[in-house]
Amino acid sequence: MSSSLSRRQFVGTAAAAGAAVTVAGSVEALFTAQPALGTSGPKIGYGPLIPDPDGMLDLPRGFRYDILSREGTVRPDGLKVPSRFDGMGTFPDRDGGSRLVRNHECSPTSTIKVVAPPERTYDPGAAGGTSSLVVNRHHRTTKEYVSLGGTAINCSGGITPWRTWLTCEETELKAGQSGYTKDHGFIFEVDPYDDRRNNNPFPLKEMGRFQHEAVAIDPATGIVYETEDAFVAPLGGFYRFLPNRPRGGWGSLRHGGELQAMHIPGLLDMSTVQEAGTIFHGVQWVKVPDPLAKTESVRAQAYKKPITGGYKLEGCWWGTRDRCVYFVSSFARTELGPKIDHDGQVWRYDPRKGTLRLEVIFKRDKPGSDNPEFDAPDNITMSPYGGLMMCEDGIGDQHILGTTEDGKVFKFAKNTVNTGTPEDPEYGELTGAGFSADGRTMFFNVYNPGITYAITGPWRRRR
Repeated sequence: MSSSLSRRQFVGTAAAAGAAVTVAGSVEALFTAQPALGTSGPKIGYGPLIPDPDGMLDLPRGFRYDILSREGTVRPDGLKVPSRFDGMGTFPDRDGGSRLVRNHECSPTSTIKVVAPPERTYDPGAAGGTSSLVVNRHHRTTKEYVSLGGTAINCSGGITPWRTWLTCEETELKAGQSGYTKDHGFIFEVDPYDDRRNNNPFPLKEMGRFQHEAVAIDPATGIVYETEDAFVAPLGGFYRFLPNRPRGGWGSLRHGGELQAMHIPGLLDMSTVQEAGTIFHGVQWVKVPDPLAKTESVRAQAYKKPITGGYKLEGCWWGTRDRCVYFVSSFARTELGPKIDHDGQVWRYDPRKGTLRLEVIFKRDKPGSDNPEFDAPDNITMSPYGGLMMCEDGIGDQHILGTTEDGKVFKFAKNTVNTGTPEDPEYGELTGAGFSADGRTMFFNVYNPGITYAITGPWRRRR
């Protein structure tokens, strides 16, 4: 995972698409973050996208999609599938099937709110939560139900080593605001296998109350790493949670622990790091004074040492091969608070060495360009065939992007149901990408209108 090869490349064979971003850094290092059937991406991608005659999803030749779930569909319990499909965890099931736990980033103004039984509702004034799906090996959804309700703005999360889903609230609103009866901004644990455990939702308060995005867990130590998607000043932090019961298991995080924020001497704003391969030694962690953020947001509290901040810290995953944690800064714009612009950063923290390294940075070829062909990465997953699969979140057409073995970026899928911006009610962001245990299927969502896809095809093909 420590490739020293440095590049400034983007899209190569896909250049005809007009993309205007370069990717610089050790892309190869990311390929081996997890054991893979291949240690690099495909040679030049999987070929051009073929227009879908049904106007849903364009894919390369040989690939196909199945629709597993759609917003507004009436479930067997008589309720409609809620809106705003976001982060999602994928778990193995018997007979080659999969279980999915999908977030609904719903607020009280969402089109279709999450409605859960009272025993699975944290706050009756909140509209978010999670759905659980059981999918057989033929990509038929055999069961779909609400596994958590009464939470707010469930954005992303992470899979635990003991095969549960940590769903994260991306908000700091308190009781009395937006009709909420309880404080929000917490992490909740959802079991995809034993739904009885999902009764009586329990906020993991000592893990912090802030605008959570994603989490990743070191299976050896039990330490949980957390990103904060803060889009108003001050910049969001990168945190770690030291659990009192590090061996894990269902409910272990309920026993509390200590929340700490990252401090790097001399680095307050991660956007100022513009050179891939830049490495910081002596990373320190400082205790969060008030994890519940009773008076001040976690990132704005009076720390003994100033914490290091980043704009829109989003995707987060654990590298099982090099035992490091990776996280993404989706983009940075000076008018929003960061000091320098960029179109995406991928960082690697090495707990054993105490170092932080900028692995990859995306930059537009023409400063100030608003070319909509490619926007910053958001959710990221590792392909079992090597390389990254990145969910695009921005303006215009929205894609799943992949990386080749020599660092180029290619388009793997295009959402043709809608395009738009976060302010557009037809926002077509792609979210929640992940692979089945056997690597044959990739699952992901369209945010709005909500659609969950299963993608199969010639993954081993090298074009």
